[in-house]
Amino acid sequence: VQLQAYGGGLVWAGDSLRLSCAASGGTYRAYIMGWFRRAPGKEREFVAALNHRRSRTSYADSVKGRFTVSGDNAKNTVYLQMDSLNAEDSAVYYCAANPRPYSSERTASEYDSWGQGTQVTVSS
Repeated sequence: VQLQAYGGGLVWAGDSLRLSCAASGGTYRAYIMGWFRRAPGKEREFVAALNHRRSRTSYADSVKGRFTVSGDNAKNTVYLQMDSLNAEDSAVYYCAANPRPYSSERTASEYDSWGQGTQVTVSS
C-alpha cells in the first residue's frame, strides 16, 4: 500500500488541524493505520492508531482527549483530527501502515509502509 499524508500547516496554539492520509494500492481497513511524529532533536514517537480489523483506536498519553483518528471507507483515507494544539505538537507527522492487526500498534518497526511527512507548526 502507498500512503500520502497531507494537511499540515502553521497554526496558533489552541487551534485545530486535520491531517489526511490517502491510501492507494490497498484498502486501509486491512492495516493498522498509525500516525507518528518527529520533532527537531527528538526521537520519532507514536501518536495514534486506527486498527479497523480489531475495531479500536489507540493514542499516546500526550494527545489523548485532543486528537482523534478516524477513517473514511469511501475515500480510503485516514484522518488525524488535532484539537487544542500546543507548541509541543510541532513536528513532522507521518502516517504508516502495519499489516499485522495483532502486533504492537505503538511500535514504529512494525509498520511496513510510510507516507511522506507533513509539517505541523504550532505558534504560541
